[in-house]
Amino acid sequence: MAALPDIPLPASIRSRYVENINGLRMHVLEAGYETRGRPCLLLLHGFPELAFSWRKVMPALAEAGYHVLAPDQRGYGRTTGWDASYDGDLASFRLPNLVRDALGLVHAFGYRHVDAVIGHDFGSSVAAWCALIRPDVFRSVVMMSAPFGGPPSLPFNTVDGQAKPTAEDPVHRELAALPRPRKHYQWYYSKREANRDMHEAPQGVHDFMRAYYHHKSADWKANAPYPLQSWSAGELAKLPTYYIMDLADDMAATVAKEMPSAAEIAANKWLPDSELAFYAAEYRRNGFQGGLQWYRCGTSGAFVPELQTWSGRSIDIPSAFISGKQDWGTYQRPGVFEAMQARACTNMIGCHLVDGAGHWVQQEQPAEVSRLLLAFLHSARNSA
Repeated sequence: MAALPDIPLPASIRSRYVENINGLRMHVLEAGYETRGRPCLLLLHGFPELAFSWRKVMPALAEAGYHVLAPDQRGYGRTTGWDASYDGDLASFRLPNLVRDALGLVHAFGYRHVDAVIGHDFGSSVAAWCALIRPDVFRSVVMMSAPFGGPPSLPFNTVDGQAKPTAEDPVHRELAALPRPRKHYQWYYSKREANRDMHEAPQGVHDFMRAYYHHKSADWKANAPYPLQSWSAGELAKLPTYYIMDLADDMAATVAKEMPSAAEIAANKWLPDSELAFYAAEYRRNGFQGGLQWYRCGTSGAFVPELQTWSGRSIDIPSAFISGKQDWGTYQRPGVFEAMQARACTNMIGCHLVDGAGHWVQQEQPAEVSRLLLAFLHSARNSA
């Protein structure tokens, strides 16, 4: 394989590979590796990001005395051993197997446990399931941008009355039937054409990602989220088009309408073009299908029965939630943010909405996120 270009990282972060992690050759960014015996933190990225998305918080965590690991997860970046085709092994991307990836990586580095697993976006879901399935290994958890409402429930008390089969969700037909016809991005992401639409975007991958990151950030001034009342077409249609798309548009066309000006791009300090160029090069090389497989696992419904194994379980280790105040991700599934605090997490010691950040909170406001993470780690350690 041809040598890949260097990653534009701070001097305190190194890039390395770890073999034989649940069938993967995993690419990992590492900070605080200079001295042995440090407590470990595991950072899990989301879509369409990479381990690189943690570059701004890793040095502060390492400075505080932690050994910090951030892998390119299954389907992403320089991690290999996963199937990049739409018709490949979808089951390898299901949540319990992603937990197995995380567990294997922690063990490979010689840790029986980590002080915290910290996940952003889809990485937040993996972090939550790590905490739910193996709280002995993952001693505390921080979920970022994507709240966790708990595992899917099992039918209960049905012995004297037949359990009803799961009905088809009517919301997709209702969205398509709105006066302004719409569709849900996760179901669009599950279609065969989604990868091609983005990988072969007319504006090119770099400008596609620039518009995508801009549209979901605090820089896009129309991001002013609030709780939705229900999972219904009328309520969901209040979400921006990066979540509830116009029916006729693909994602490249959706975000192209919000492409920032040259002046806005030049003024962007949290993701300058030199850093965006790394993301773009990695996605140009790999395509997006690896990350899209995660969405397909969710929308297919095929893996719900396995997740029901943990029905009724809550996350009982110390937990926290961090999101951008301008991030619609907090509210995109009505009721989940509230359920997380009321039931799904019984030992939540922090819930923070960071002003001046949209969806990319640890990139948009890294100093505040680092401060919140270190405060949480201190509290979690004292409550153990």
